[in-house]
Amino acid sequence: MKKKRVIILGSGGFVASHVSKILKKQKSVTCIELSKKSLDLSKKSSSIKLKKIVKNDDRIFFAAARAPVKNMEMLIYNLSFLKNFFKGIKGKKIKKFLYLSSDAVYHDTKKKISENTPTNPSSLHGYMHLLRENYFKNLFNDKLCILRPTLIYGNKDPHNGYGPNKFIRDIKKDDNIHLFGKGEEKRDHIYIEDVAKFISELCVNNLNETFNLATGKIYSFYKISKTIELISGKNNKIKYLKRIGPMPHLGYREFNIRKLKKTFRYIKIKDLIKNLKEQYANY
Repeated sequence: MKKKRVIILGSGGFVASHVSKILKKQKSVTCIELSKKSLDLSKKSSSIKLKKIVKNDDRIFFAAARAPVKNMEMLIYNLSFLKNFFKGIKGKKIKKFLYLSSDAVYHDTKKKISENTPTNPSSLHGYMHLLRENYFKNLFNDKLCILRPTLIYGNKDPHNGYGPNKFIRDIKKDDNIHLFGKGEEKRDHIYIEDVAKFISELCVNNLNETFNLATGKIYSFYKISKTIELISGKNNKIKYLKRIGPMPHLGYREFNIRKLKKTFRYIKIKDLIKNLKEQYANY
């Protein structure tokens, strides 16, 4: 039986590296890892290298990005990948293309977000992903699979953004956990291993659709920080900062994951609060 070739662009990233780990264990898959070091899509020379690597019937997982996008310079930088990528695959018959996007493409709403929720980003990061999504829709049409994860946690997260990863690291260093306002915002956080399981499955199956990657459960940042404080056994480590400006995403971001659960009944999604004790031990 012919092996499926999966090319991972941006394989050194947090999500892509976990996907690679799973795919490399599968005997029916040849996983080709291309990190920024081996293939920098911001450089014109990358198209020549890519042309030599990509073959007909390859599956490509595009996770190359400098994120989160915070300014116009970063936005333009991420969009510059597209021209070089297109040149590198021109004339190739790609079997399937997967794009790692973000839930930031959706507008802010108090309603549950599904794959049918209108895309109207309120940030440059979301705008960048939506522009790239639309580019790939025109390029790959019915061969495209779009992945929109919500906030991801796990002990090797390089961003150290506001949330469980940072809270655990701070309290392990005997620092305080700092919450904006009273930590009342409610958000969905999904475990990196679960994200990688979903994506690795989609890399090898024939589903070419859009999927939100979330748990369907929301917790306040106060609840998350208080749980971590209790697990640590350290008291009075939560401190409050005066909020400047409005709460991101209206302070609420909930997902309808009916489609994800129906498609992947065999993958059990870990609950953040129940998983925090294990995560704390791993940091």
